Order: sequence, then structure tokens, then C-alpha cells
Amino acid sequence: MSNLSIFKIGVGPSSSHTLGPMLAGNLFCEKISPKLKIIEKIQIYFYGSLSLTGKGHLSDKAIIWGLSNAKAKNLDKLTQQDIIQNALKNKKLNLCGEKEICFDYQKDLIFSKQFLLLHENGLTLKAFDKNGNIIDEQTYYSIGGGFVKTEQELQDIKENGLQEEESHHKLAFNHSKDILEFCQKNNKNLIQASLEYELQFNSLDFIHKYCLEIWQTMQETYENGVHPKETALPGNLKLNRRAPGLFNRIQPTTDPLGIIDFISLYAIAVAEENASGAKVVTAPTNGACAVNPAVMLYLKNHTVGFNDQKAIDFLLVGMLIGSLYKKNASISGAEAGCQAEIGVASSMAAASMASVLGADAFIASNAAESAMEHHLGLTCDPVGGLVQIPCIERNAFGAIKAIMAARMAMSRKSTPKVTLDEVILTMYNTGKDMNLKYKETSLGGLATTLSSLC
Repeated sequence: MSNLSIFKIGVGPSSSHTLGPMLAGNLFCEKISPKLKIIEKIQIYFYGSLSLTGKGHLSDKAIIWGLSNAKAKNLDKLTQQDIIQNALKNKKLNLCGEKEICFDYQKDLIFSKQFLLLHENGLTLKAFDKNGNIIDEQTYYSIGGGFVKTEQELQDIKENGLQEEESHHKLAFNHSKDILEFCQKNNKNLIQASLEYELQFNSLDFIHKYCLEIWQTMQETYENGVHPKETALPGNLKLNRRAPGLFNRIQPTTDPLGIIDFISLYAIAVAEENASGAKVVTAPTNGACAVNPAVMLYLKNHTVGFNDQKAIDFLLVGMLIGSLYKKNASISGAEAGCQAEIGVASSMAAASMASVLGADAFIASNAAESAMEHHLGLTCDPVGGLVQIPCIERNAFGAIKAIMAARMAMSRKSTPKVTLDEVILTMYNTGKDMNLKYKETSLGGLATTLSSLC
């Protein structure tokens, strides 16, 4: 399947906890559409991490938006508010955007502390007739990055061992070794390899337009982040936005490390927009949405020759690297900790930066490996279940590490000992070994250390 959806336009603050439930609602609407006339009630069950941190991540609102048939890419603030007001105040749900039914938030949306077996982010939707009989039901899993699987689909994935096996395509890239063998045999870099792979699914014109829309949205998100309409972020932490002040204070300087301030600004501005629930690009998750834009803005504003074509090239490499983590490991903080979000984003950005600066496939692959190597074990411990502390600053550190990894890979003369495939497997195993309280449950780490703030 195409890798374009590694980058997708949606709303914050979380791809797994906001976009995922919203998409599950959309999918359930498709499933029950033929039976809509006899459906009079909907019940929602959140499990595991979706239950523990769902309210802070707007999971409860997202599922209501999804069941109302609202689509993430086009969801504006006014529509969000109207749907939620109808559900909470009027106790009505416009199911699938076609039939208004009664909806009691307190009774029909259940937050269970139970964890389902297949994934930490589970939810079940049930539809009833007027007599209380179950007309249809489905369990969905939000596996990270705004991707959703049904119980049967995820069971099949677990049994096959890969997220999506690509062997039936003419060109299949299931591991980095496949990509490197292809590049060596055909004298291509990661940009060319990714493009050739994507051309199996979409035209060149479509790929270019898709990538340019992603890049344009990233830049718009940054601009909105430095010129926000509201100074405070939503939620109990009552954090004030830092990006507007940074934007006004930071000036060009002779200090060779002054560039770090600009990179931090780019990342914080985008991450704060995500934390506000605004439009962002999932890259590959919302929690890590600012890493790749920050590196791209660094290249655009502080290097020579970065243009729209380079932006397309950057995104092509990023989606290729991101797909390897999605297939062979995880991009879900609830499943593998923040290493699966910030770490993956940094790995993607490192390979992309090296590639657009002229690195061959082996050097770019080493950049990706190095960036992840120094995120291994990173926990997911959002304070108050909000994508704010420590998430916003982590995007800045992820971007800086990506730039360091790219530069180190391009300047080294020795042969790397650790491959990208090996570090991907290590990340996944580390995540599986990680204590549950450090995986997007807000039960450990900074989330409990700073619990008094909530």
C-alpha cells in the first residue's frame, strides 16, 4: 500500500487518541449505514490508554465527531463546538450525519480501566434498536498515527508478524535491507527508491500535489503557532504559549549555537498548535508532529537551495522510513512509549535531511538509525493526559537530534555497526518490555511527579 498516509492532515492533539477514535466513528457509520433506520441508540466503550488519558486527548469528543460523520481533514472549530454542544447540552447525536438519536454522555460513553489483549488503544462501538437489541457492534484499535484496525484485521497482523506485507507488489520494501539492496543494485538514493515505490499506487502529479499540500499545511501551522488567536493552551495545566514570545525575541546572531533557538521556535510553534486541537500534519503522529516541519523550516530558512522539490523529496524519504517502523514495530506511544513517536519522527527527519543534502541510501539509513538509537527507552508520560508537558519540548529535542544525526552520518568515515533494521527491532522490543505506566497512561513518570499541576 502507499506510504503517503504516513503524513496526513488532521486535528490535534493526538493521532492515536483523537484522529483514531474519530476515524473509528467514521468507519462504524459506514458499517451501520444500511441499518440506520432501525438504530435508536449508540454506546461507546474506551479501553486501556484510550480510557486513562482519553479526556485530555479529546478522545471523548473525537468519537462523537466521528459518529456524526465529520472528517478530520475538514473539521473546523465551529463544527467541533456545534456537534459537542448538541451531544452534551441537547443530549442528541446526529448519527452518521443523517439521523438524530438520543445520546447521554454519562451513560452511553463508558471509560473502562480494562486493557484489551491486542493493543493498548481499544474501543468498542455498539448500535441498538428501540427494544435494546444489539443491531451491530465492532471493536477497533487505534494503532498510532491515526491508523485504525478492526479486531480481525489486527489479529491477522499479529499472526503474520508484519503490519502490512508487501510481497505481492512488484516493488516491496518491508525492511531497510530491501531498500538498500534495491538502491545498490539500481544506483538510486532513498528519494528515488521511495518515488519508484509510490508510483505503483499513484501518478507522479498526484504524489507531488499531495506532498506540496502537506508542506503548505506544515508552514501554515507554524505561522498560526507564532500568531495565535489565543495565548493560553486548553486544559487544566493552563500553559501559556511560548512560540509568540520566542518569535519576537529571537534575532540572528553571531553565536554559532544561535540556530538552536530557531529550530526550537519552529518545533514549539507547531507543537503548540497541535496541543490546542488545531489543524496539523500527522508526521507520523500528532504528538511528534513538529519534528519534521522544524527540520524542514531549518533547511528552508537557514540553508541554500531548499525549495518545493526538495520539500517533496524530504517527505518521500520520511514516509519511506516511517513505513518501516509502522510495519515492523510501532508508531504508538501507548504501545511502545514516546520512542515510537518522537523517536520515529526524528529518525524520519534525519534520513530525509541527509538525502536532500545529497547523501546516498546507506548514509541516510545510518542517519535514521542514529537518531532512533538515541531515543531508545523514551517514555510516554503526558501530564494530565495532555499533549503539552513534556510533549511540546520533546519535539524540539527530536528535531535537533535529527539534524545532529544527519550531520554525523554525512561526516563519518567508518562503517556503522548497527543497522536500521536492528534498531527498529530494538525499539519495538524495548517498548514491549517497558512498564505499562510509562506508555501513555499518565500513571508514571512526569505525569505523576507533576500531578499537583492537574
